[in-house]
Amino acid sequence: MADYLIGDVQGCYDPLQLLLKKINFSLDKDQLFFLGDVVNRGDKSLDTLRFIHEHTDNTSMVLGNHDFHLLACAFADINPNKKDTFTDILTAKDSSSLLEFLIQQPLLINHNDALLVHAGIPPNWDLDTLTTQAQQAHQQLQSENLGNFLNQMYHNHPYTWHEALSEIDQCRYTINALMRMRFCQSDGTLEFEHKLDAEYPPTGFKAWFEHKDRALKDTDIFFGHWSTLKNVRHSHIYPMDHGCVWGGQLSAIRLSDKQVFSVSC
Repeated sequence: MADYLIGDVQGCYDPLQLLLKKINFSLDKDQLFFLGDVVNRGDKSLDTLRFIHEHTDNTSMVLGNHDFHLLACAFADINPNKKDTFTDILTAKDSSSLLEFLIQQPLLINHNDALLVHAGIPPNWDLDTLTTQAQQAHQQLQSENLGNFLNQMYHNHPYTWHEALSEIDQCRYTINALMRMRFCQSDGTLEFEHKLDAEYPPTGFKAWFEHKDRALKDTDIFFGHWSTLKNVRHSHIYPMDHGCVWGGQLSAIRLSDKQVFSVSC
């Protein structure tokens, strides 16, 4: 039995199936954990989401920003843009069940002493704060006013989290941090303009995992989202978005021994 953590699939269903063959994935004994962005940009978002939904005994996932965007287009006043490729989900006969499944997915998975998140974790957050904030946002996604909540999440402010924020502002910061963050300051102040490698941070910022006094620096963290990361050599940090949708690779890491398996896309 093995646990495999898979980076951003983004609708690349065929490479996903090749990857599963490479790791000899078994429905009888193995578990798959998807690190968010399972849909969008690739050409088979519907097939990908159906696969995860149909194998819930063997699959888990955290929400990524593209998954969240799909929910906003389905339930809020947000329209798909020209680059979005998930309209097959919105028009599918089983759209309701697929979207309801997606709503139920968490922002954070804590599994076997490892943390799974899509983008990153603010360096000043300890495990209790992280868990509380992720659960708070997750609970809002289950609310009867889902559309209104999603509409309020489409904003960069507040850039910094603190306990005095309203619940909506705390949720917006949490979603932006866990689903969109790359660079930040040591107090968790976010920056969204730069998307290059961690070697080229904007002035006054660092990659979220490069702050020396991170509260969770001794915890294994697996994440996706940042396909331009190169040569990351930080203990306990495992970036798994290897740019499949951009012609790179789709990768899985086996949790027990940290061995990485990849297929070309």
